[in-house]
Amino acid sequence: MQNLYLSLNGIPTEAPEQSGKLYFARDPQGAWYPNQGNRLYEIDSACVRLHDALAQRVFGSLDSFYNFLMTAPEFLSTAGMNSEAPVSKDVFNQLLEKFPPSFPVNKALYLFDCRKLVSGVQECSKEVMQLQGEFYQALNLEELFFPEIKEEDGVRYVTSPVVTKIYALLGFTYIRMHSLLDYVTKLAIEFECLKTQFDSYPRLASKNSLYSDRKKISLNNRAGTLFEKCPLLTEVETVRNHLIHNGLIDDMPKVYRVISNGECVEKFLLFPDQDEQGRFDSFKNRTLFYGNENKINLRLPSITEEFQERLLSTLELLVEKVLI
Repeated sequence: MQNLYLSLNGIPTEAPEQSGKLYFARDPQGAWYPNQGNRLYEIDSACVRLHDALAQRVFGSLDSFYNFLMTAPEFLSTAGMNSEAPVSKDVFNQLLEKFPPSFPVNKALYLFDCRKLVSGVQECSKEVMQLQGEFYQALNLEELFFPEIKEEDGVRYVTSPVVTKIYALLGFTYIRMHSLLDYVTKLAIEFECLKTQFDSYPRLASKNSLYSDRKKISLNNRAGTLFEKCPLLTEVETVRNHLIHNGLIDDMPKVYRVISNGECVEKFLLFPDQDEQGRFDSFKNRTLFYGNENKINLRLPSITEEFQERLLSTLELLVEKVLI
């Protein structure tokens, strides 16, 4: 498997073309990443800058924050947020009451709450790329039907537990991209309302905010960000809402196989027809038309790449906003 590369058309190869085509390679930890267009490390770097910028704003300077960490108990940053802190709500409240009035406990709690939003962006970004890699691994390498049978030349579909998994991976990729839209909206709202008074433990201004609340922020409609109205983000919203509220993107999930000279030369999944805004074409109760034969496996990497580019641009603007 170390020498295999995954292709967009579902046929793995040991020698990927050198013509600039996109393929997926396996990294030492077993994940599959595209050979181009992956901005994950840049996104993580921007999030690290956001962590530092928040600490600087809330504590006045990074030195003040690091000095605080030298004496602060770990549960302040983990209790109620992390499985490494086996602390109940009641015990947590009792521990907070033991701090002396001079200790900046409320300031610290607020900062760690804000930084948790940034951590959510980091981890969710990783999930999107991991899900995409697992999608192509299953499409390229897993047997779609068992037992194998001899097939005549032509195009036919397969439905099986592996196909069900492939569709689940595709759907959850869209769902996690939409999660990122919610998380980044929370960040933007919080950064525009950063607390400065810590007489009590502050409630996050963004606590119940979702992507639909982006109209509240100054970056709304900013070109190149996740807040710009565009077909990509409309598609992410449309697919996520359909999967959550209305069902699958195919009432019988199937992978199509193209057989030539007795060999499978292509596999693909069809995606519903869309209008220019990125919504599914609809006719009364019907929203899943396939007249355009849109092969989503050929398009998914360009979707995640544009999403990452917009996410990175958004995070960089948020870093600037926090540091003002």
